[in-house]
Amino acid sequence: MHRLVTLLAVLFLAFPAHAAKKPNFVVIFCDDLGYGDLSCFGHPAIKTPALDQLAADGQKWTNFYVAASVCTPSRAGLITGRLPIRSGMCSDRRAVLFPDSAGGLPASELTIAEALKKEGYATAAVGKWHLGHLPQFLPTSHGFDSYFGIPYSNDMDKVRGTASHFELAAKADFTAYNVPLLRDTAVIERPADQRTITRRYTEEAVKFIKAKQKGGAPYFLYLAQSLPHIPLFRDKAFHGHSTSGIYGDVIEEIDWSVSQVVAAIRESDDQTYLVFTSDNGPWLTFKTHGGSAGPLREGKGSTWEGGMREPTVMWAHPKPLKKGIVHEMGSTLDLLPTFVSLAGGKLPDDREYDGYDLSKVLDGSGSSPRHTMFFYHGEQIFAVRHGQFKAHFQTKERYTGQKKARQHDPPLLYHLGHDVGEKFDLAKAHPDVIAKIKALTEAHKKSLKPVENQLEKRAVGN
Repeated sequence: MHRLVTLLAVLFLAFPAHAAKKPNFVVIFCDDLGYGDLSCFGHPAIKTPALDQLAADGQKWTNFYVAASVCTPSRAGLITGRLPIRSGMCSDRRAVLFPDSAGGLPASELTIAEALKKEGYATAAVGKWHLGHLPQFLPTSHGFDSYFGIPYSNDMDKVRGTASHFELAAKADFTAYNVPLLRDTAVIERPADQRTITRRYTEEAVKFIKAKQKGGAPYFLYLAQSLPHIPLFRDKAFHGHSTSGIYGDVIEEIDWSVSQVVAAIRESDDQTYLVFTSDNGPWLTFKTHGGSAGPLREGKGSTWEGGMREPTVMWAHPKPLKKGIVHEMGSTLDLLPTFVSLAGGKLPDDREYDGYDLSKVLDGSGSSPRHTMFFYHGEQIFAVRHGQFKAHFQTKERYTGQKKARQHDPPLLYHLGHDVGEKFDLAKAHPDVIAKIKALTEAHKKSLKPVENQLEKRAVGN
């Protein structure tokens, strides 16, 4: 009898009945959302109850950055955990990829989806991609099992060039933009009906979550909203939903979308982590259609705080995160190493990463390992934050305004804890801080290797 019990114990240890399931991951990534556009980040009129509740139940990150202040390089940074300068996904000549571009995210890059697939994950991308529209660059070539969305920005392929985005938005004229909607690599609708795009993205995301809950495999969902990038469109149910005009309507529909995704996640007791943030700051040149950076300076296209510090909420179910406001630094660059760590995996050591594992911040067992952030404008380092200090070597005011960068020697220096609006230059008082930041910058530059520029490739005939 004793021998039988011992044998059964050995068999149980060797072949456990139920191995612990790995956690799921959901990233909701907006387009051009400003730091001050959510009620939980201080907007006095736009109502975002779903995100407010997630922030209350989870973590609100107040110092969370993206890899660039415009779409393509920012998305490349999130999906690879590497600054876009390392993948060739940034340029001084072309800010982003366009419909005439021949380049895209290189196959040699390791994406979050590819890293998690090695750990047994099902993966899906829904929404705006903007890392290359040709088949070899689409999500299905970068580790995603499926894709439903538009391949680049919703204002591209404009066919009525004389009409303004404001006028077209007022008329809800989606036919003025010949943007394709793709299912995997096939065009299923052109032009994409952007009036219903947020709702359809949401339905697709919820369908994926529910299917994977039944299937049992852990999953990674990347839901990249096309909005609030101009032109602004919203579903008929959200016309006049907000007191803040069409922009408020769009944000409140996105908040509704979040509520639907969260409801689907709650249907299962499988551990799931959700991150909500944006690719860059508000497009201020579009005035009431462009959002707000709140107390931060400037917006999209600039390396001031308003261009790259994003409103970020993290949440988990059923085991919650360590609740509270996180004032430490984090970045979309950190999502790849964090997810792989939480999945029990290990990143290959064949490349340089720019992200850090934030898992100890999520469970409250430690502090953020990120102390430095490099602010790239195209291929140039314009600014560097280290601790509470941020030095600007060059500055440009906004996306379509000032054409030539201003050089600063000595660099402008701001204490972001005391002066989040970057108004009061402290360079003369802190030459030691400037020297430290310059040393960090030079060390970072030495880690870079020449790569082929992907944004400057154009299709034959263009």
